[in-house]
Amino acid sequence: MKILYGVQGTGNGHLTRARSMAKAFAKLDVKVDWVFSGRNREDFFDMQPFGDFRCYRGMTLQTKKGKVNMPKTILKSNLRQLRQDVRALNASDYDLVVSDFEPVTAWAARMHGVRSIGVSHQCAFLYPIPKKASNFITDIFMRWFAPIDTPVGVHWHHFDQSLLPPIVEPSEHPNTAQKGKILVYLPFADVDDFLPLLAPFKDHEFYVYHKFKQTEDRGHIHLRPFSREGFQQDLHSAEGVMCSAGFELPSEAITLGKKLLVEPVRSQMEQQSNALALQALGYATTTDKISEQVIRHWLTLPKPAPLHYPDVAQAIARWMVKDGAKNLPQLSNALWQQVAISPLTTPDLNQRLKQA
Repeated sequence: MKILYGVQGTGNGHLTRARSMAKAFAKLDVKVDWVFSGRNREDFFDMQPFGDFRCYRGMTLQTKKGKVNMPKTILKSNLRQLRQDVRALNASDYDLVVSDFEPVTAWAARMHGVRSIGVSHQCAFLYPIPKKASNFITDIFMRWFAPIDTPVGVHWHHFDQSLLPPIVEPSEHPNTAQKGKILVYLPFADVDDFLPLLAPFKDHEFYVYHKFKQTEDRGHIHLRPFSREGFQQDLHSAEGVMCSAGFELPSEAITLGKKLLVEPVRSQMEQQSNALALQALGYATTTDKISEQVIRHWLTLPKPAPLHYPDVAQAIARWMVKDGAKNLPQLSNALWQQVAISPLTTPDLNQRLKQA
C-alpha cells in the first residue's frame, strides 16, 4: 500500500501528531510519502521520522497580538501558487491520500479522484459538536480549506459522534511535577505583553518558549528558543502549563496530569471552541485574556490526575492499512471504551457547555 500524507505546518501540534502516525506506519507494510506546507522548509525541525519529505507554501492564518488578522491572511495567501502546487503533485500514484488539514494534498487527491481521509482536530468540527464563534464563513473554511472524503476527527470527548480520542505521542521522559515550575507556550501572543505578567510571581519558575534566538535566564523567568527535546523535558517536569487553546499541547498536559491555564486566540473559531470544551469538561481554566489576577488564582489550584489515552495513532494506521478504512463508528467505540472520560452525562455536559 502506498499513502501520501499531508501535514499543515502552522504551529507544532500537527507535526506532533504526524510523528506519532509516522511511528505507527513504520510497524506496518506500507510506504508513506510526506508533504508539509504552511512554513518555510528551513523553519521545520526534528523532521527525521519523515525521511525525504516534500514542502509546499500552502496556506496559513496570520495572527497579530493573539488575534487572527484576516486582511493579512488574504494578502499572504498566494492562491496562484497553491493551484500550481496542487497540479504539480501527482496523487494518482497513491492508493490513499491522508491530510492533516493540509490543502495541497487534499486538493490534489480531489483533482485525481483518489480517496482522501482527513485525520485532524479540525475534522471534528465537520460533525455537530459544541462550537463557539462559528458562522457560515468558518463552516465553509473548515470544509473547503483541505477538503477530504472521510473526516476522522480527534477530540477530548466524543460528544455522541464518531470522533476519536487525542493522538498523544508516547514519551520516554519521566512524568514529574517540580513544585512551582510552569511551562509557558503562547506562540501567537506578543512576549512584551505577557512576560511582565509573570514578574510578580517570584516563587515560581516560568519556562517560556517563543521565537527567541537564544536561551536567556531572567531570574525566575527562563526564555527558551523552540526545541522539541527541551520543550518535552520542561513539559514533563512542570506542575502546570499556560498556553493557547490549540489541541495537541492541552492533550499532552491532560495526559500527564498538568494543570492548564488556556487563552484562546481571538477571532479563531477552533481555539474559542476548544476553550469552551476544556472549561465544560473541567480540564482547564480558560480566560479571554491572561492577567496577573487570573494567573494568581490559577497558581493556587491543585494539579489534576493524569488521564490515559490508548495508542490512537496505531489504531488509525491499522484501520487504514488492514481494515480498508471502513466502519469508523466501530473504531471510535472501541477506543473510547479505553478512556475514563469526563463522568458527565451528555445532558449534563450540554448544560455546562451552555453555561460556559
